[in-house]
Amino acid sequence: MKLIRGSIITMDSERRVIDDGAVLIDDSVIAGVGYFNELREAHPEAAVSGSATDLVLPGYVNGHQHLTGDRLIQSSIPDDLPPGDAIFKWAVPIHAEHTGDDDELSATLTLAESLRNGITSTFEAGTVAHPERVVAAANRVGARLTVGSWGWDVEDGPFAGSPDEVLDRQRQALSLRDGKLINAWVTLVGHDLMSDELFVGASELARSENVGLTFHLSPSTSDTEAYKQRTGLAPLVHLDRLGGIGPHVKIGHGVHLDDEELRIVLDRGAGVIACPWAYLRLGQGTSQSFRHLDLWLAGGALALGCDAENAGDMVDGIRTAALFAGLAKDTTMDPTIFGAHDALELLTIRGAVALGVDDMVGSIEVGKQADLVVHDRTRVEWIPRSDDPVLQLVWGSDGRSVRDVYVAGTQVVADSTVVGVDVADLAAQAQAAGASLRSRAGIG
Repeated sequence: MKLIRGSIITMDSERRVIDDGAVLIDDSVIAGVGYFNELREAHPEAAVSGSATDLVLPGYVNGHQHLTGDRLIQSSIPDDLPPGDAIFKWAVPIHAEHTGDDDELSATLTLAESLRNGITSTFEAGTVAHPERVVAAANRVGARLTVGSWGWDVEDGPFAGSPDEVLDRQRQALSLRDGKLINAWVTLVGHDLMSDELFVGASELARSENVGLTFHLSPSTSDTEAYKQRTGLAPLVHLDRLGGIGPHVKIGHGVHLDDEELRIVLDRGAGVIACPWAYLRLGQGTSQSFRHLDLWLAGGALALGCDAENAGDMVDGIRTAALFAGLAKDTTMDPTIFGAHDALELLTIRGAVALGVDDMVGSIEVGKQADLVVHDRTRVEWIPRSDDPVLQLVWGSDGRSVRDVYVAGTQVVADSTVVGVDVADLAAQAQAAGASLRSRAGIG
């Protein structure tokens, strides 16, 4: 048994904050939450980690992360390209050249950075050619992962195929589930890159396997306009009429939902994953159509994502949560409408609810998985310490103050260092792999 000491931000149903508290870990689960002195007296044999000055939170949840492709050319795609070029003239050609080795290396680096910044649960966004290699990366660093595979039936896209071929690939990815840290979803690329036949088949597969179905939808106005020209309907309206929208659907983005689409999300119990840094970097208009706040205010299912390393670039949940809070305040010109505590909800328990994993993670409660993040509040950005640790965490800190991270009770980050992999040893390999990818893709 282990005792993790600090001020405990539980995110439980009462949103308890326990000063000089502790979390008792027994194997992979949380066995106790309370005051340190009481738990120490009850469990004198337990090893103790941390101090009263630390801040202990549930592991952060990243609902939309591309684990391959962008990482090996991180922050290399220019940020002044016309709409669509960053994806179809850079990212997709790079993905088309990815080998299994590239996928594993890329995922290893992204998941290592994720853990280092306190993200313990990562949901891959559906652009992996070799999901078994991404699973190997997750196992190597000790991350909790939901993985997917390429799913589209466009004519010329890499890894595209017929609906039957794509669904077979999805079934292969689902077979990677291990009942522990590795889960899998049905993952389609996007609403304008899939036939009705593929969407219906994917939705039926997800329902039959009791897993999620995720796809990109309406990150920009051009996507919505093109879809309306083809079908005569807004994307989510059309997909709903096909009978494929339900609680199993987790929509990536949904920036430009209209009122009818928002109502469908709410009525069907679907979830939406917001990736605000991507929208700002790519100039997709989220500050002018912030439907994510409307969804939140209506009690809908909403989570946060960091997206790709040429969109959100930095894989940091706290940074993402702070941006979401700032957008909520600024777009409404109402500083009372959303704050730091709301942002932390999205990054933990509310995000876990939206993604259907709140029975395991998202809060510090007895019986849940021991996924914990420990922030070091002796660092200069925490001095002096605020009376409101959540306010200071969201607005005054970020992933750099993470010192220790536990996933299913196993310490995966210790003293700010990822335990399972020597990241420095991968630097030269990653540099060479990125250069080779760009050369093979004829980019840069």
